Amino acid sequence: MVKCHTMAEVRREIDRIDRDLAKLLAERQGYIEQAGQIKGERSAVRDEARIEDVVQKALAAATQYGLSAAIAEPVWRLLIEKSIEHEFAVFDAKTPRNAGFDAKTRKAGE
Repeated sequence: MVKCHTMAEVRREIDRIDRDLAKLLAERQGYIEQAGQIKGERSAVRDEARIEDVVQKALAAATQYGLSAAIAEPVWRLLIEKSIEHEFAVFDAKTPRNAGFDAKTRKAGE
């Protein structure tokens, strides 16, 4: 960590970190998108055990790096929820809801 002497320096460093975070979050999103493509069932998108596993790992890393759990836990829980929303969108986009359904006749297979 750089020792800052002015608010301009603090803001410059925060902006740098925010750019790094955006890059890492975009990479994470790419894996979320792959998961949405790989999973065969929509019900597999939300996995409560995996959510808690990710949160616990994030809290362990937070402790290791000196990040407050009061910041880490809600941030990761929000990140996970938004990631799940995105994964649902990816999953749903890969299978048209009305495949084989003719909206004009309201009959399947026409």
